[in-house]
Amino acid sequence: MTALKILTPDEIVQSYKGEFKNNILDARVEKYVNGLKKNEFFHIWIRIERSAYKDVVKHLFTFEKYPHFAVSSGYDLGDTVELVHHFSLYCGAKSRDISVSFTVSLPKNDLTIDTITDLIPGALISEQEKQEMLGIKVIGIPKDDRVFISEDFPECTYPWRRDETGPDKMVRNLHDEVKE
Repeated sequence: MTALKILTPDEIVQSYKGEFKNNILDARVEKYVNGLKKNEFFHIWIRIERSAYKDVVKHLFTFEKYPHFAVSSGYDLGDTVELVHHFSLYCGAKSRDISVSFTVSLPKNDLTIDTITDLIPGALISEQEKQEMLGIKVIGIPKDDRVFISEDFPECTYPWRRDETGPDKMVRNLHDEVKE
């Protein structure tokens, strides 16, 4: 088996733009220099359409046999919930690793996204977290159990949400309490 060629960050972005034309909403490469040796580190940010999410992740495997899934993060932005999935390419190649993050916006009236656990099994815990904390429904998730909040936590209340489904109704501000 031949080794895959290590691409530059710009070549990776061009590959995505070529493969997913209309599904790439925005893409940029950020360069950081750190350490005494002034090592360069690159971070690729790609905003994508939800419909292409799974194929976009699958495309990582064209750059490396085992891309590294780091974590996914999520934010309530009002009318949407934004998910950011963080990966690394070329881990272990000295001064060559590249961070790649895919951002997907989900409208609150349709908070669904496909699982990627069939591609990257280690994504399970992050997918479970997004379901519990943000109310996302991950289609095809192999284990749909609560991990982060207790079973007696109220249904349809999500700790990271800032709307009526958030935890505000459960929170008591001690500064507002009247002292006797």
